[in-house]
This record gives sequence, structure tokens and C-alpha cells, in this order.
Amino acid sequence: MTGPGLELSRDEMLDLGAEAVALLADFLSAVDTRSASPDHGGPPPEIGALGEPGTPVREVLGETLRAAEYAVETAGPRHFGFIPGGGLFSSAVAELLARGFNRYVPAAVMAPAFAAIERAVLDWFGEVLGLPATAGGLLTTGGSSATLSALIAARHDRLGTDATGGVYYLTENTNHCVEKAALIAGLPASAARPVPTTERLSMDPAALREQIRADRAHGHRPFLVVATAGTTSSGTVDDLATIADIARDEGLWLHIDAAYGGFFTLTERGRSHFAGLDRADSVVLDPHKGLFLPYGTGAVLVRDVRILARAHIPATEAPPYLRDLDRDKGAEFDAADLGVERSREFRGLRVWLPLRLHGVAAFRTALQEKLDLAELAYRELAANPSLETPWAPELSIVVFRSRAGDAATQSLRDRINASGQVFCSGTHLDGRYYIRLCVLSFRTHAEHVRTALEVIHAAAGLVGAPA
Repeated sequence: MTGPGLELSRDEMLDLGAEAVALLADFLSAVDTRSASPDHGGPPPEIGALGEPGTPVREVLGETLRAAEYAVETAGPRHFGFIPGGGLFSSAVAELLARGFNRYVPAAVMAPAFAAIERAVLDWFGEVLGLPATAGGLLTTGGSSATLSALIAARHDRLGTDATGGVYYLTENTNHCVEKAALIAGLPASAARPVPTTERLSMDPAALREQIRADRAHGHRPFLVVATAGTTSSGTVDDLATIADIARDEGLWLHIDAAYGGFFTLTERGRSHFAGLDRADSVVLDPHKGLFLPYGTGAVLVRDVRILARAHIPATEAPPYLRDLDRDKGAEFDAADLGVERSREFRGLRVWLPLRLHGVAAFRTALQEKLDLAELAYRELAANPSLETPWAPELSIVVFRSRAGDAATQSLRDRINASGQVFCSGTHLDGRYYIRLCVLSFRTHAEHVRTALEVIHAAAGLVGAPA
């Protein structure tokens, strides 16, 4: 079936859908058999040219499959690099439905029930974080765009229309998207104030307080502190409660980057690290991390949603073509009022449907498993005399290095990944190179971590892994 026109019949839609779902089911069923290595073994597959005539569906889908296979296997259970994102099949089905229905959700009056689904998802996020009923936010493409909206709200609320002299506080371990968002929001690079870290890699609260007061004494305008609930490099959780006290005392907006770690608060162990998370003025979450959803699913929540709206709604009257929408909408803010996008896809279904289908308990169980597996990996790596493991994992990231130094550690990472059995990534902490093993794919279980440990021990030159 090529379909001479754009309007497919019901039978043609069923045929196309069946072919696509069968291809995807076969692909995902075999995901653990493919190499985890980024070594693709040859040139990329040839992509068909775009032209006037149509192409048979199986040929087009075959090209798509070959392109998908020529990639790092991020959907697989042996991907431990960066922060894994396996992508639930149920969420992919939800996305197919959302794209097929193609409702316009940024203005709630256009699709009230779908807009209510997005609000229900965000309300639940707020409950998980312990935020008050005044909180609200937006589903975004990821943590970077969510951070931009949060920083715009902070700048607008604390600095007004003139950001001159405004400074904000972070650490060397803060995700790079914060400084990028600050630049886009109109703050110069010099506005960033790196705060020293403690031995456990977290922000030093005493140094933060001292730096804020020194900046104020020199005529600067401290307005924002960015704490992290699970850093990307090491999974470190800042002392959120103490930083919240300082932000309150000094009149700063407290933003917490919980993109990686936030959903671990669903577990008892994760929640124990997050005292103070409920005191944030804004929080960023990435459901495509901690809820195992497809890439491109982020969220920003602000303690008082009205501040987020004021920062994104122009002071001028709506353009003529939108005034009917403004007149017809109710008291709730539209999604278009809370971020930079006026036109955007309906993101709520990809979150709501899996949660409704599987239940929250299934996600809690999976997250608890990842914490347990990280503990397992840490214990066994710490028993290897050729490796350094300076920090026990707070969440699901384990970092380790060769005792022989940076060059040996980089070589060790190369040998690990060359096996094709495991993919790990690297990072720099305290000026030294470390290998990261991040356990967060819902497909990763004990047998996959055991495989990773066997590969790591063998690559490190140890015969036989510790028991």
C-alpha cells in the first residue's frame, strides 16, 4: 500500500498500523539481543530520497527500522550511559492516539477534557513533590525548556523588568541547561555564581550564604539559587532543607532541578533524601527519566502558578484572532499562558495513560528496583581493589575509576564499551575522570547489572568478580 492520496481509508489505516506495530513489537522484543555499544560497524544505512511518487509501506518501514538500528541502543536493558530512557510501549501507544486525535490543547476551550488530563497529571506531580494547591505548571519537551520557563518566572518575580546586577547561584555539578537557560533569559554569563561543594559533591550551604552576602555588599542583586535533587554526573542530592532556609532568609527564589531524581520520591528510600523539596519555588521534572517515558517529556511546576503566568503573558491585549479564546476560557490558566509555546502537541496522554493503565505502584516498584541495583553495583565495584568508588550512591548512579589515573580510566571505559555488552559514559568530578553506571531503564534487572559487573571486572584486569 502506497496510497495515492493523503486520506487513507479505514482498511488502509488498519493495514498501515498493523505493519508499524508489528515492526515495533519485533524491534522491542529483540532489544536485549543487540549490541549496547555505540560502534555501529560501518557506514549509516542509505535513506530513500524524497520524490513525487509514493513508496510501498514495507519499503518505507524497512528504511525506518534500519535507521533505528544504526544507533546507540538506548532502549535496551544494558544501557547505563548518561541517563537511560527506555520508553514505555504504552506511552508510545498514547502518543499515537494523541497525534491521531490531533486536538489543540494549549487553549482549554478547544479540548476541555484533554486539557483536564494535562492538569490532572501536573496536579499529581505537585502532590508527589508536596507542593501546595496553588502550584501549577506545564508539560514541556524536557528539562531544558522547563528550566527556561522556571528561570523566566524567577527573574520576573524577583528582578522585575530590569535584570541589571542580578546574580544566581549553582555549583559545578549543576546541569548545564541552567546556564544555557539563563543566557536565553537575558542574564549574562557573569551572573552565574559557582558555589563550592562539600566532600560529597553537594552545594556547601555555608559558602552559599557567605557568597550571597558578599555579592549584596558589592551592589549585586542575588535573586535565585539552583539546588539539585540528583545531579546528572553522580546522582548527588543537595542539602535541600538548609538551602531552602537560606533562600527564605535571603529572599531568593529557590529552584530545584529534580529532572533526574524527582520521581524517586515515590519510594521510601528516595523520599528520605528529599527533605526540603516541598519548599521549592519551582521544580523541574523529567518523566522521560524517572517515569520511563519516551524522550521529549518534561515538566515545570511553580509554587504559585500565577507567577509563571505573569512571566509569560504579554502585557498587551491578545491579538484579534485570539480574543474569542481569551473571552471563552474559564478561571484556569491555559497551557499557552504558562510557557513559550502557543502551538504544541498534546503531551498529557503519554503520561496519564501509562499511569492509569499500569498504576502508580508499578512505577514505585520499578524505581525501588533501580535503587537496589545501584547498591548492588556499588558493593561489588567497591570490592575490586583496582577501582576507586569514593561515593556511595544516593540514588541510582554509581561512579568509579581506575586507581591508575585518568588515562587508565578512559581506557577502561573504552574496553567496557568495546565489549558490546554494556554502555557506560564518563564524567569529571573534582577534576578527575570517572565512569558512570546509571541504572534507570525499566528493562534493566539484576541479570543485566550482573553482566555489567562481569564486563567491568574483566576489563579492569580482575579474573573473577567478587561474590
